[in-house]
Amino acid sequence: MVTSIFGGIDMAELSDNELVDGLRNGEGSALGILFDRYADRIYNHCFRRTASWDAAQDATSTVFLEAWRGRERVMLHDSSALPWLYGIATNVCRNLNRKQRRHLAAVRRLPVDADSPDHAEAVIGRLDDERRMAALLTAHEGLPRRDQEIFSLVVWSELTYEQAAAALGIPVGTVRSRLSRARRRLHAAVSEGENDHD
Repeated sequence: MVTSIFGGIDMAELSDNELVDGLRNGEGSALGILFDRYADRIYNHCFRRTASWDAAQDATSTVFLEAWRGRERVMLHDSSALPWLYGIATNVCRNLNRKQRRHLAAVRRLPVDADSPDHAEAVIGRLDDERRMAALLTAHEGLPRRDQEIFSLVVWSELTYEQAAAALGIPVGTVRSRLSRARRRLHAAVSEGENDHD
């Protein structure tokens, strides 16, 4: 845990409002405290959006780098910086997923080396988690992008409707209607996928 002192005060005891003031003034330790507070939640959000532990770790680092770069534009919602960080994370993951799709398309065009060793046994537990998340993401990706974002923020990351609205810059009523539609569509897609395996 970062124990930096800002103005003679232990920053770990400061509110998000006070930390954001320090962040806007270029106090790097303010970002460190925000990282300590919220990195786990941002990491989990990124994993749910990418289905990859490694990509989620990279995305989390990028989120806080972008938070530092955009510190003058930080926006609090209900005295919390978390919705702002989720907004950054949503954009980072969107860009990362686009890069991954382009990379995978390029890799598929490469010739396959039949003599390559199979290392799957060494990482089976991790891959199982990623496969389950990938299956869920397949159904999730069948939703319109705006519904995916609402579902991820409210259901997976447990933001309130108001916080999700603040993170995405849309009205609360829009969050409610999109979430309801997303839940119906996702439930139908998952149910259909389960029936296909029976």
